[in-house]
Amino acid sequence: MKLAVVGGGSTYTPELIDGFARLRDTLPVSELVLIDPAADRLELVGGLARRIFARQGHPGRITTTADLDAGVEGADAVLLQLRIGGQAARLQDETWPLECGCVGQETTGAGGLAKALRTVPVVLDIAERVRRASPDAWIIDFTNPVGIVTRALLQAGHRAVGLCNVAIGLQRKFAALLEVDPSGIHLDHVGLNHLTWELGVRKGGPDGEDLLPGLLTAHGGAIATDLRLPRAVLDRLGVVPSYYLRYFYAHDEVVRELGSKPSRAAEVAAMERELLALYADPALDEKPALLAKRGGAFYSEAAVDLAAALLGDGSGTSPVQVVNTRNAGTLPFLPDDAVIEVQARIEGAGGPGGPGPVPVPLAVPRLDPLYAGLISHVTAYEDLALDAALRGGRERVFRALLAHPLVGQFDLAEGLTERLLAHNKEYLAWA
Repeated sequence: MKLAVVGGGSTYTPELIDGFARLRDTLPVSELVLIDPAADRLELVGGLARRIFARQGHPGRITTTADLDAGVEGADAVLLQLRIGGQAARLQDETWPLECGCVGQETTGAGGLAKALRTVPVVLDIAERVRRASPDAWIIDFTNPVGIVTRALLQAGHRAVGLCNVAIGLQRKFAALLEVDPSGIHLDHVGLNHLTWELGVRKGGPDGEDLLPGLLTAHGGAIATDLRLPRAVLDRLGVVPSYYLRYFYAHDEVVRELGSKPSRAAEVAAMERELLALYADPALDEKPALLAKRGGAFYSEAAVDLAAALLGDGSGTSPVQVVNTRNAGTLPFLPDDAVIEVQARIEGAGGPGGPGPVPVPLAVPRLDPLYAGLISHVTAYEDLALDAALRGGRERVFRALLAHPLVGQFDLAEGLTERLLAHNKEYLAWA
């Protein structure tokens, strides 16, 4: 089995490599290609990756290349983990929206739109080249904003699934609080990427006992602290929102905080420099503890589980996993081609319905309008954001910003449009 990782020079990659090494019985990778144009970073990461495989006795071969077409040729699956513009562009995404009193974040709000505009054309070019080199390869997208990028891929006819680590992180957290094995926890996870709620925490599977009420009673304070939301919010909702909902539920508070401290991008850039220095040590043969602070926790487990299910018969993997995929009637208030983040049954090549994810019907007959309304609103924004990413144009950028629930005012949308275009000219061919 051959896998390729586009963006293989990322400091995230050793997390992925560690998972491939530990879970080799689930996903028997014989060849892994790390692809990245940044030669210096790629060699550091590639060297550590080979040492991790050697330490854990993995027989697979790891190669590195800047040649995308050669790297993906013959691949069974291609993982995308890109950051167009690097941490410098992320720093801008987190900074200029604050000048307008709006949240500065790389996947949400105006900064998220900027990232989508930079990213979608590049990802679509990569996907076309993957299709030419390996027509049957699955594309697993971990590149933010995952929902918009995955919709672009699916709309262009690619075999693609979006992946995020929010759900698996919550599954592991809840399992630890309940003192049970994570495999025995099923989440009633619903929404869009970075806009999700856990409506239930079930024992054993989709039809199991809902443990969420007791979990909130016993551990609501700890969960709320992790989400940086008041305990009262969880008590009144009766569900667990993703931590990204804080940008909506406490927007003005977040803006004040972001304006009073160094940006996350600056912190991550400093952390990346330290990580790369660690990776250069020829004695290092495991992922360093510092990597846990970089983000992407449990990404490797989620990626291994998904790839194994897509490429095999599903044995040894979770039959139901949280992914980003076509709505296809799952949320009846959204278009069928919208991309949602829900539990889905992952069919391998021999699946009865054909390969790919099949969303599991929701446990509730009708989604509460409190959640459905925001999902609908953000989906409308994502429609306009994708249109702007595909066709360009100042007016399309403005319309997407005006439609976003964290913007929604003419003057704000106008000011944000000017700043977005000014800071992203080098990445937007039409600007």
